[in-house]
Amino acid sequence: MSWTRETRCAALDKIVRDRILILDGAMGTMIQRHKLTEEGYRGTRFADFHTDIQGNNDILSLTQPDIIRDIHAEYLRAGSDIIGTNTFSSTTIAQADYDMEHLAYELNFHGARLAREACDAAEAEDPDRPRYVAGALGPTNRTASISPDVNDAGLRNVTYDDLREAYVEATRGLIDGGTDIILIETVFDTLNAKAAIHGVLDVFEETGNPLPLMISGTLTDKSGRTLSGQTTEAFWNSVRHARPFAVGLNCALGAEEMRPYVAEFARISDTNICIYPNAGLPNEFGEYDQLAAEMAEIVGEFATSGLVNILGGCCGTTPEHIAAIAKAAEKTTPRTPAKPEKHMRLSGLEPFTLSSEIRFVNVGERTNVTGSARFRKLITEGDYDTALEVARQQVANGAQIIDINMDEGMLDSEAAMVQFLNLAATEPDIARVPIMIDSSKWSVIEAGLKCVQGKAVVNSISLKEGEENFLAQASLCQRYGAAIIVMAFDEDGQADTAARKFDICKRSYDLLTQKLDFPPEDIIFDPNVFAVATGIAEHDNYAVDFIEATARIRQELPGAHVSGGVSNISFSFRGNDPVREAMHSAFLYHAISKGMDMGIVNAGQLAIYQDIEPTLKEAVENVLLNRRSDGTDQLLEVAETFRGQKSASKEQDTAWRDAPVEARLSHALINGITDFIVDDTEEARLKLPRPLHVIEGPLMDGMNTVGDLFGEGKMFLPQVVKSARVMKRAVAHLEPFMEAEKAEMQAAGTETAVRNNGKVLMATVKGDVHDIGKNIVGVVLQCNNFDVVDMGVMVPAADIISKAVEEKVDMIGLSGLITPSLDEMCHVAAEMERQGLDIPLLIGGATTSKVHTAVKINPHYERGQTVYVTDASRAVGVASRLLSEEQGATYRSEIRADYEAMAEAHARGRAETKRLSLADARDNGFTAAKKHTPVKPSFIGTKVFDNYDLAELREYIDWTPFFQSWDLHGSFPAILTDNVVGDAASSLYRDAQTMLDEMISEKWLTARAVIGFWPAARDGDDIIVYEDETRRAEKARLHTLRQQMSRNNDRANFALADFIMPADGPSDYVGGFAVTTGHGEDDVAKRFEEAGDDYSSIMSKALADRLAEAFAERMHQRVRTEFWGYAADENLDNEALIAETYMGIRPAPGYPAQPDHTEKETLFALLGAEEAAGISLTESFAMWPGAAVSGLYFSHPESAYFGVGKIGRDQVVDYAERKGLSLAECEKWLAPILAYTPS
Repeated sequence: MSWTRETRCAALDKIVRDRILILDGAMGTMIQRHKLTEEGYRGTRFADFHTDIQGNNDILSLTQPDIIRDIHAEYLRAGSDIIGTNTFSSTTIAQADYDMEHLAYELNFHGARLAREACDAAEAEDPDRPRYVAGALGPTNRTASISPDVNDAGLRNVTYDDLREAYVEATRGLIDGGTDIILIETVFDTLNAKAAIHGVLDVFEETGNPLPLMISGTLTDKSGRTLSGQTTEAFWNSVRHARPFAVGLNCALGAEEMRPYVAEFARISDTNICIYPNAGLPNEFGEYDQLAAEMAEIVGEFATSGLVNILGGCCGTTPEHIAAIAKAAEKTTPRTPAKPEKHMRLSGLEPFTLSSEIRFVNVGERTNVTGSARFRKLITEGDYDTALEVARQQVANGAQIIDINMDEGMLDSEAAMVQFLNLAATEPDIARVPIMIDSSKWSVIEAGLKCVQGKAVVNSISLKEGEENFLAQASLCQRYGAAIIVMAFDEDGQADTAARKFDICKRSYDLLTQKLDFPPEDIIFDPNVFAVATGIAEHDNYAVDFIEATARIRQELPGAHVSGGVSNISFSFRGNDPVREAMHSAFLYHAISKGMDMGIVNAGQLAIYQDIEPTLKEAVENVLLNRRSDGTDQLLEVAETFRGQKSASKEQDTAWRDAPVEARLSHALINGITDFIVDDTEEARLKLPRPLHVIEGPLMDGMNTVGDLFGEGKMFLPQVVKSARVMKRAVAHLEPFMEAEKAEMQAAGTETAVRNNGKVLMATVKGDVHDIGKNIVGVVLQCNNFDVVDMGVMVPAADIISKAVEEKVDMIGLSGLITPSLDEMCHVAAEMERQGLDIPLLIGGATTSKVHTAVKINPHYERGQTVYVTDASRAVGVASRLLSEEQGATYRSEIRADYEAMAEAHARGRAETKRLSLADARDNGFTAAKKHTPVKPSFIGTKVFDNYDLAELREYIDWTPFFQSWDLHGSFPAILTDNVVGDAASSLYRDAQTMLDEMISEKWLTARAVIGFWPAARDGDDIIVYEDETRRAEKARLHTLRQQMSRNNDRANFALADFIMPADGPSDYVGGFAVTTGHGEDDVAKRFEEAGDDYSSIMSKALADRLAEAFAERMHQRVRTEFWGYAADENLDNEALIAETYMGIRPAPGYPAQPDHTEKETLFALLGAEEAAGISLTESFAMWPGAAVSGLYFSHPESAYFGVGKIGRDQVVDYAERKGLSLAECEKWLAPILAYTPS
């Protein structure tokens, strides 16, 4: 048949029910294959254009239409049902980067037309199969929710209206060009997406012909949040008002990483799910390695698990990927959309669902200039920082929504609303809850709606100005994706009786649901809370009227909710807080029982109904329920006895102290409370027959609960370590009594052993000084009743094995951070095999991996079994299964089979991987795009820094790795408000700040550093370091390694030497550094360990590490701007420093750009690091103290970080010759990056 847009769209719903549809893959990846030059991008039309346009892929729809059409055709031949247009950046906003915004409509029109032509050709070949053009609307390069200036959080570089207008123009072009579907994709800021939805729906309304709409979000990392901070469900709640044909995810993550969020979408969404991931995660060069078959296997599981309706690919995917995905999906049944219950679903950064389990929603009222004199003063004086604290306090006190009102005569209410909401959006602990935008002026409400990315509530609209205005405002609320509060107010004024309240609400409900198809669950009625006890008889029944109207609304208007401004009820008692709080509490008690499920309440000032003083409660209820004609007089009399009293402040909950001692011990362990542990432990000792029974009874019961909660993901590592601190203090108190008892029992010959789950020996291997992760694992195992023997750091294999035999341990755990440790682990495994051990060997640490364990370590240990442990949270499960009498043998055999298969697959993959010869790699070395004249440093030689100010370094700390060291994963500061680990992260961060204060003020650590600069020149892949500026005598030689991976693009094969000028070029320089904040670190940690405080010991080491990295960052900044001065005008904040947006690099030996740790020896000799900064090298070239960083400085403006990757034998032979090492010695140090197996 011959298809038209109308017939295609009509058939779409049926087709997507019958089979999984296939979307195409990456356009950019395919364009890169053509290796177009600037001239190729320009074509003839833009040959004389005034600015460079290479990289503007969308312009190719005009200058290289055949290439774009052919790419579409390739994807269609691969099996795509839906083709995305080449219009990702075809908005006026994105095209402004190229001064081509005037081409936006044309780009969209021709982008759609080319896709349509390709689809028409495919339909002609197979007339029974319609092919759809999806008009792609990308996110633009601006974000409406995030400031471009960290110094001005309220600033925005694009407005909602700018975005909406840009999307309107783009959508018109797409539709006119022949698109069948509109695809809003790669949403990293939901406010941008809401503006896009608004614009698209405006065009649909304008044309009278709505098309299917698809919306695809992007989660920036494995935390499961968008760049602007929303969770998956919060994102869906924010965009579901568009009623899209499909919703889903694309980009940023590979399919495997995306899997949990795909499942989440499938669970919550009542529409089709479209998923198009990247081809895995990018490697260190920004390239995608996942093969078509690998990706198809993963997304094929999405299909077989019933999670998806549409599958495709994003970055790095090709027609080969799409063909494999199509084949994997062809025999599976599409997902049936979920049918979630009809609930109000709001969102801030996190979702909020008003389900039947939630009896009442607290709406925080103190961010309202009409209701809070303090907040009004703060806003009128422009003190927004303190005003934000008011909002933060509301959320902390339990407000599930916060009401924002700026209606003050002396304010520019629109500007104040926008400023406050923009600032609040950058505060995760505020922005996590939904916003209620409150104003009597529609213009203020609309200004606010343009600032919130979540699903907000509008407070309020009404029939006051007639039906036409009411419906117009309600329709716009729908367009902005907001729920609404409707006041019981019509053309005749506010409703005061129960009957009139209900009648107005019923009329409003019918108009909204019948004329606008407004979801009933998004309608909230406010039947007007008026003050009682005013002395006016007509007011006496106001509370009863509200309660009765509430009951009828909930019974007769299905799905609708009821709210009200609770504080209005007590207006007559201003200044008497105890009476007002009692009135609010009692009013809510009765109104909630009749169906009021939301209210504007000061969540921090609400009495508990049961705790209201009985005389006051009776007087209050007599007034509220209008039970006595003299109720007002009675309440006034009672109220006088409470005047002047302060509201009861929240006391620390000590009710648990009244429980039996066993329960108190358990509570203290679970909550990490040390205050009473010695007294409680002593009480338990006196109560129970033996001291050991205290450990095996209440203490282990508590720790078992901790272990269970940790295993269930309800506690996190920092909390577990705190629990261990409590346990250690309790045990420390009991130890003298147990030793005395042991002596008596030995004398009597009746000594018994303590029961535990097993004994584990743990050690950081020889040559390595890093132990934070090992210590955490040890604590977690101890918390789960394992006996841990910790040998510390730099432990030789012989010592590990002899101690294991002596202690009769059940397993050994090895840890290491630096790459030479991997080789040492192989040695330990081989020695265990040689000496006849057969106990499990656990492997962990930052540089370890499952693949390395399977390929390199496991083959050395045939008698026993090596097991890679991902992180501390897995340690208990692995150890328990290995030692289980029922599961142990089966588990070990499963691991061995898995590792052997992995080793075979790795060998096959290595054989198949293409690499360049060293000669070819050097031919493809880096060549600077622009001429560069090196800057001479301010001095030649070294400069030493003693006792550097730790307070200065504090400002340069990158906190994200700090949380990772505690097994809390997420980006700082968003992790502090994460809905899973936020509480644990926030508590950990507070403790870190407290210790950091003490660490700095009491000078626990000494920071020392040395930096140096030397004349230098490139000699092949080496860097010659000269004695002086005469450049005649060679002082040292730095050796670098070159990438050998085969390229399918124009990227060079880098070596660090490329960033230094050759000897016959301009005079160049290289720098070096070694910094430490580790002097004193071990003493501090030991002090805590001796006090039984593992938590503080680990914390002190983690902070020392962070300060060392901060020292390296600060010193590099000073080098760039001061000591070398090649970027003297640089002005970057800490966020930009962490993002490495500066010029120049500081690569470290042993890391990806130079994986050879032995190069530290040359660097340390040049710096005199041991004498100058007190930093020495171990035999494995780990630095001591452990909190230390060293590396080289390069100033070349095009220098960049990279990873060498795997290298061939030809380079290793060459490198060994250059360094004067034997091939075997060289292969030992480079083992982790060898692309071959040494003979």
